[in-house]
Formats: sequence, C-alpha cells, structure tokens
Amino acid sequence: MPHPLTRAQATENAAFLRALERSGNVRLAAREAGIAYGTVQHRRRGHPAFAAEWDAALAVARARLAAVPAGPGDRPVAAGGAPAGAHRTRGGEAVVVRLRDGRCQVRRAQPGKLTRACEQAFLTALAATANVALSAKAAGAAEAAFYRRRRQNPGFAREMRAALAQGYERIEMALHEGFLPAAHKDDAWRHNDPPPIPPMSVNQALQLLYLHQKEARLLSEPAHLKRRRGESAEARSYRLAAMYKEGQRRAREAFAVAEAERAERGEPCMGDMLTANLPDLAQVTGWSRARAVEEGEGAGVYDPDVALFGGWRLEDVAASRSRAKKRARSA
Repeated sequence: MPHPLTRAQATENAAFLRALERSGNVRLAAREAGIAYGTVQHRRRGHPAFAAEWDAALAVARARLAAVPAGPGDRPVAAGGAPAGAHRTRGGEAVVVRLRDGRCQVRRAQPGKLTRACEQAFLTALAATANVALSAKAAGAAEAAFYRRRRQNPGFAREMRAALAQGYERIEMALHEGFLPAAHKDDAWRHNDPPPIPPMSVNQALQLLYLHQKEARLLSEPAHLKRRRGESAEARSYRLAAMYKEGQRRAREAFAVAEAERAERGEPCMGDMLTANLPDLAQVTGWSRARAVEEGEGAGVYDPDVALFGGWRLEDVAASRSRAKKRARSA
C-alpha cells in the first residue's frame, strides 16, 4: 500500500494533471506545476490511481491536439506528435487483407488507411480511459473504423476487450482511492474562510435548522433504504428482504473464496479449526469447584450428587451468612 499523499502533494498533482491535459507534454506540465520531473515519475510509480489519471490526461490532450486542423505550412501530425504517416498509410505498402470468401491476400495499401501503429495508439488510450470515442479521437481516426476492425479481426477484437477491461479496472481503482480521506480531492473548501451567513429572520433560521437537523445532527436514513416514489409498504419490505438476502449470499460467497485461497496456500481453514484434535476432557482438571472423593472405592472421582460447575454451594451460602452476622455484631 503506497504512503498516502499530503494535501500539498495532492494539490501539486492536480495542477500537473491540468497542465498535462492542455499540452500533452510531461516535462512542460511538471515545469508549469512547479514539480521536478523525477518527482512526478516517482509518484506515478508509487500511486496507481495517479498513473491512471496521468494516462487519461494524456489521452484527452492527444484527442484535442488531433482535432486541431493543421495550418497551410504545417506538416500534418497524428496523435502524440508522430508524423501522419505513422498512423496512416502513404500508399503502396504491403498489407494482408481478408476477402469476402475468407481467403487472405497480400495487396498494396491504399493511401490514408489506418496502420498497426494507429491501432496500438487506440488500444493504449482505451486502456487508460475506457472510452472508445475519446480513444479513437486520440488516435486520429473515427470510432467506426475501430468497430469495423473489431468485427473483421478476431485478434483486434480480443485486444480491444482486454484494453477496455483494463481501462475500466484502472478508473474504478482511481475512483475508489479518491474516496479515501487521505486523497484530499474534495476538502479544498475546508482550508478557506467560510463566507458570511446571508441575512435571514429568526423564523427562517429555525426552519432551516429543522430541515437539516436529521442530516447534520442525527443519523438520516440511507438513500437505498428509503421508500421510493409510488412504492407500497409490501413492495418496500420485499425489496429490503431481497437486498438483505443478497448481501448475506455475497458474504458467504466471499467467505468461500477466502477459504479456497487459504486452502491453496496451505493455511488452516475454518473447518480444520473446528475439527481440531482435543485431549480427553476427563484429563482436564482445575476448572471445577466440585470436590472429588478423597478416599474409598471412588477416590479421585467427582461426587455425582454435586454439580461440576456453576451455581452457589450450600456451604458457601452458610459461610457468607456467618460472615455477615459477624460484621453486624462488630458494627
């Protein structure tokens, strides 16, 4: 688990990401944010959520730069600053195409067609954003072209699914990390002086306090437990019971998965702990206040007429009464 960033570091990261979205240049963005280039690289390696936001900002910057039309004297460029020929064919290159009857054939490429480098740029952006339209724009092509490639090329379809799954997982991880108190993503308002209260009458102030008393001072009902509009009491009870059963089922499923993982690692499972080898309980002594027979045929065996544990002994009651009487006489 990486060491959580301080609020100052989180603010620096936010400024760096904003500059990176504008320029798409890491060194320039670090210089604008006032952070050393090695520092941001170190934070990227240690914080996966920051790395995911970094890649997403680069994809947004490349999409914006690819959408800017080139001037009359400018050399056309594709996403990421590469020459346009890297993402588009010049014409005449040897390419493999699949005919309608399923046969493959080597042909000379037509000019302006997407290259393998363009596909890789699209997949890279998709793994960072999980957004097909944005990734296509970052690669400098229309999204329909990549959907067509997915239908025609099983290998590209497989990589597109993998990139989309990776992008979804990274965004989800970054979002979860942003919920942590140490993320400092939503607490900027705390470090500023609050604005003055607007003028209001005593009646208005009391009404405002009444409206927000449950939320500010008491425990309000969670949103998913509140009755929905038009929902009957029976339907709400059924929904809450179904939610409870589903939560219990997921908890049992998570426990079963954890047990399987422990068994795979060779660690003791809960079932093994319950069936642990125990000594003969008759050999365990010192836990009962019952007196054993000291002599005779049943020596060493507890008196069957005396309880083994719990409860008051009659002689203990008599002794306590005697002590109480003595204290009363002395007083």
